[in-house]
Amino acid sequence: MDQLLREYLPILIFLGLAIALGLVLLLSAVIVAISNPDPEKVSAYECGFNAFDDARMKFDVRFYLVSILFIIFDLEVAFLFPWAVSFQHLGDVGFWSMMVFLAVLTVGFAYEWKKGALEWE
Repeated sequence: MDQLLREYLPILIFLGLAIALGLVLLLSAVIVAISNPDPEKVSAYECGFNAFDDARMKFDVRFYLVSILFIIFDLEVAFLFPWAVSFQHLGDVGFWSMMVFLAVLTVGFAYEWKKGALEWE
């Protein structure tokens, strides 16, 4: 049993140092940080309305449209990267399936552009 505890001693030391370092960094940030909020720093950012108002208030649906478009094209890039890395092994089927995928996304983007979803007033 004594041998088993000696084998786990480096892990316990590492955990103790990690916890101590984390606490030191958190406490030093609280002590050293300057808290100087002004109206510009605490104003609404990206969402378009104050975060501390009534949850049932009405807001513009264009914020959701922009976020959905961002997610769609972010996923496009997420699918393009592994395809580009393994492009030499995919052959014609892999190439044309990605071209169909890009064509569908391009048609969707053109439709959104035509409908004016990208216009901001």
